[in-house]
Amino acid sequence: MFRATKEIFFCYGHRLLNYAGKCRNLHGHNARAEVELAAERLDDRHMVVDFDEIKAVVKSWIDEHIDHKMILCKDDPLLPVLREHGVACFVLETNPTAEALAKLIFDVAAERGFPVARVTVWETESSFATYEPSRGGRS
Repeated sequence: MFRATKEIFFCYGHRLLNYAGKCRNLHGHNARAEVELAAERLDDRHMVVDFDEIKAVVKSWIDEHIDHKMILCKDDPLLPVLREHGVACFVLETNPTAEALAKLIFDVAAERGFPVARVTVWETESSFATYEPSRGGRS
């Protein structure tokens, strides 16, 4: 199995609902996503995927949709207030955890045809979450 990984850096704000710790407050992160692609065989260029293709598609999606945005749960009562004041928001069905962001980026890459094996989102220098589908298929 061949693997190729592209790191993508972005910034975002969020808060967690139903959470007793500090992350219940609005705050921000300088994040790093590691998008790992895998293939049994290399293409005719001897690559899993060209890093520039990942940048052009996945990084562009991140830059447009979640970079420098408030990422909030659809149930967050601050969402209407922030939108009313012109704050750019990206809305998730769930709490905007590092785990949820890893799955979101995985799904974006997979929907765009990349042979994505896993995505890791580093929320801080020492804390990260990874999403990869179970061996039986995507979940």
